[in-house]
Amino acid sequence: MNVKKYFVRALHRLQKGPGYTYKELLVWYCDNTNTHGPKRIIKEGPKKKVIWFFLTLLFASLVFWQWGILINTYLSYNVTSSLSIGFKTMKFPAVTVCNANPFKYSEVKHLLKELDKLIEAALERILQPTHGDTITPLLLNGSDNASEGLDLALWNQIPLVLIDEHDKDNPVIVEIFETNRTAPGNGTAPGNGTSPGNGTALENGISLGNETAPGNETASGNGTAPGNGTAPGNGTTAAPPAPSNFTSEEKKYKLAVKLCSHQGSNNCTYRNFTSAAQAVTEWYILQSTSILSKVPLQERIRMGYQAEDMILACLYGAEPCNYKNFTQIYHPDHGNCYIFNWGMDKEALNSSNPGAEFGLKLILDISQQDYIPYLSSAAGARLMLHQQKSFPFLKDQGIYAMAGTETSIGVLVDELERMGYPYSDCTMNGSDVPVKNLYSEYNTSYSIQACLRSCFQNHMAEICGCGHYMFPLPEGVTYCNNDDNPGWAYCYSSLRSSIRQRQICIDSCKETCNDTQYKMTISMADWPSEASEDWIFHILSYERDMSTNVTLDRTGIIKLNIYFQEYNYRTISESAATTIVWLLSSLGGQFGFWMGGSVLCLIEFGEIIIDSLWITVINIIGWCKGLKQKRAQARYPDAPPTVSELVEAHTNLGFQHEEAGPVPSPGAEALPPEPGTPPPNYDSLRVRPLDALGLDSDAETE
Repeated sequence: MNVKKYFVRALHRLQKGPGYTYKELLVWYCDNTNTHGPKRIIKEGPKKKVIWFFLTLLFASLVFWQWGILINTYLSYNVTSSLSIGFKTMKFPAVTVCNANPFKYSEVKHLLKELDKLIEAALERILQPTHGDTITPLLLNGSDNASEGLDLALWNQIPLVLIDEHDKDNPVIVEIFETNRTAPGNGTAPGNGTSPGNGTALENGISLGNETAPGNETASGNGTAPGNGTAPGNGTTAAPPAPSNFTSEEKKYKLAVKLCSHQGSNNCTYRNFTSAAQAVTEWYILQSTSILSKVPLQERIRMGYQAEDMILACLYGAEPCNYKNFTQIYHPDHGNCYIFNWGMDKEALNSSNPGAEFGLKLILDISQQDYIPYLSSAAGARLMLHQQKSFPFLKDQGIYAMAGTETSIGVLVDELERMGYPYSDCTMNGSDVPVKNLYSEYNTSYSIQACLRSCFQNHMAEICGCGHYMFPLPEGVTYCNNDDNPGWAYCYSSLRSSIRQRQICIDSCKETCNDTQYKMTISMADWPSEASEDWIFHILSYERDMSTNVTLDRTGIIKLNIYFQEYNYRTISESAATTIVWLLSSLGGQFGFWMGGSVLCLIEFGEIIIDSLWITVINIIGWCKGLKQKRAQARYPDAPPTVSELVEAHTNLGFQHEEAGPVPSPGAEALPPEPGTPPPNYDSLRVRPLDALGLDSDAETE
């Protein structure tokens, strides 16, 4: 109840206010405010009033304009970067080393036997001399020695084709292996047409269009070639004669990988390459991926390079180490990889001093003679420096160390500290990223590379129905292979070249707010030297094979030195360019400069706004009451009776009708009604004799 009284009194005070009208309120504000301009408007003469009014309006507009700019600058959440250099004992980075070749050829040869036969026969076909301006396909009719024992089913799943571009407007697809028994020179083109050029016109006898899909993939058309009309569907597709003035460059054939949505489908793309070496490598990777995806993980680990065979010597500072100090993980690109100082089971090692004497020294054996010839065209060790408990993405951030050299790597450390939301779209640990991290099975920290690959694998599992061999699998999904998923290569190629899918992953993934980057300075020298190679190879061969014979040479030996180049580390940190203190001071500075006011002036301005609102409320209430009275007057022409008058009409006998008396004669004149109001018929005001009162009382008693 006390609270209600308090609010009623407060409302009463506000209703009084400085004035009952807007004009009175405005005059009171201009007379009492501490802002300079409004006072001059009401106290100066007529001419100066006009001048001061426009000046005040102009400067008030400038204040609001500057305030808008300042608030917009604050809400943009800009940051400033600062660079600081420190000196402290630093953790030695995790070092991942892998062989450039993922598997020993002697271990996987039985799996890739048919694939190697196909590529050898295809290379023989590609490198054969041309007959004039045409190239003839290799017949696979069982009588040719080159065709014996070839797995055509494996070839037809993802074939290699030659693109004859003698006529730029009508390129012709030339099959490398011709499976029918037609003599060379009479290759049958689809669409029941015969092509004299020994090749197949693209898709149903229609020439290859000029539209190229992303990633140098030429899509096969089912319509007309640009500007050339439609080739005859059931007639002879005549290849135009080749001009005699072709240069050697114009006579070259392009090698392409043919990818179809399913075997025998016309929905195909031709991924062409400028070099046949690139095409052969890409084709071999696709085919070997399909074969190796069906091999269990433990078997793939067994077929890779083992730590005791690869790591011949290890020294960290003055402490010796060996392959047992490395953690083994399986990397799809490079097979077995080994991580030093990963920090998963033990604390990360600290480096006591900068310089090569206090770093990590390794001697590696890459066994180059056991490389897969068509899978790995580069020889060496792949290595990467990264943070503890992070997954090494060697394909993106790794470097090669060349065989027969001593590679010294000086390390500089950069620590990045970004500000989170709303200043930047970064994440602390990946918990706010909508992509499921498939690399969490390794118990590693979040990274942008892990997010992008997980996003791609999730999309591939959803669209293609299987996962790519190079990435971890989502739950309930299997790796793609040609037997179970005939069109997986077409789907994978389309998805990889899709700008839309790539943009979805980029928008979904976020950078990490805190990151450590290792800048490397690399130098190399021949190792061992000619003067020392004899005794070094003898010792290393004896330590590896317990043999007095030299089994190692400089084509398979790598020496690595990894150390901190200096003990200074750089920290690049972000800080907010605009804070709430900056915003308030800037707003106050603009207001004081243009209007000569302060925070109290703003409070006064707020007070007048509140008073204006109360005056508006009072006016609305008065208008509503007036409208209600007008409606009542329209209902009752005269003033409506009050409640007391209505009650008196029911209780006062003077207002009641008199009883009907004798009916006057027709000739008698009717008397007019008596003017005035009859006296009230109150029992309390009647004067009665005492005797009558006593008789009445006796009667009641009896």
